[in-house]
Amino acid sequence: MSAPAFNPAAYTAQLADKANRLRELLAPFAAPELEIFDSPREYYRLRAEFRLWREDGQRHYAMFDGDKRTPVFIEEFPIASQRINALMPRLKAAWQASDALSFKLFQVEFLTTLAGDALITLCYHRPLDDAWHAAASALAAELNVSLIGRARGQRVVIGRDYAEETLTVAGRSFRYRQPEGAFTQPNGEVCQKMLNWAYEVMGERDDDLLELYCGNGNFTLPLASRARRALATEISKSSVNAALHNLADNGISNTTLVRLSAEELTQALNGVRPFRRLAGVDLPSYEFGTVFVDPPRAGMDDDTCRLVQRFPRILYISCNPETLAQNLALLSETHQVTRAALFDQFPYTHHMESGVLLERR
Repeated sequence: MSAPAFNPAAYTAQLADKANRLRELLAPFAAPELEIFDSPREYYRLRAEFRLWREDGQRHYAMFDGDKRTPVFIEEFPIASQRINALMPRLKAAWQASDALSFKLFQVEFLTTLAGDALITLCYHRPLDDAWHAAASALAAELNVSLIGRARGQRVVIGRDYAEETLTVAGRSFRYRQPEGAFTQPNGEVCQKMLNWAYEVMGERDDDLLELYCGNGNFTLPLASRARRALATEISKSSVNAALHNLADNGISNTTLVRLSAEELTQALNGVRPFRRLAGVDLPSYEFGTVFVDPPRAGMDDDTCRLVQRFPRILYISCNPETLAQNLALLSETHQVTRAALFDQFPYTHHMESGVLLERR
């Protein structure tokens, strides 16, 4: 992980630059004025990953700025959550005091939540033995965290292998299980703003919702409550399992989740080939009025773009404005951008999250 350029004094200007860049990308599509959602200036990132660098007989949290051989030692990390900052020195003191914890430890990963939960993953270049398990169990209890040890061919879980989050959308609290290693939104405060924006833009519907790339159900939970029924798809097994738990835990019963990629769903809807994973799902019975997509950085392929063009409304969240613009070049043949938003998930970087609503012309 590269060392960030943390500069709160420059934040407002950086956000304005991002907004101008997004306006330029959306200008060919006659997008309305941007709705801009800023980030906390510090303590906003709920995930962090550090390599460990050994010097003078001790291991230190390290990041790298271009040169992979020249570490930047990290004692505090103001872009990370306050929980991560509180845990960092206590974890370091623990491994410095314990050979069982420190021997061949090379990486540490933190996952925290707005709800206050924390999961720490320790990665090793050696097998994990009984001495490690005893020391790690005592550490997890001392820090009040779940802890996972990883080594070649080993994954040892102490506590839970997920963190628990609670996000509030339109006054309702939604509970989420966030598995270790699965994707979660890094900026919890901005994630809540994204969810509330999507919920408001979705509106109360009397037809059905189709969602592609649903992950652990981050958007599924609030958006499904706005539709008659929802069909959601995701290809990652760990994310599917988390999403199924999250749907049940929140009492959302109008949603069917299937483990399919966007490309496979396109084939199913086009009748190219059947899928056993869709057994019992009556696809023709759905009346999809809105399709929600939150694709990876590469955006949607042309076939998926053609698929979503079938539906009256396309609600699109993007982590890459360049591929969003590429997709809009195709989608704008049939749809008009009627809402547009910038969500500053990644302060002090050039990255941004954006959202658009497209409605059929």
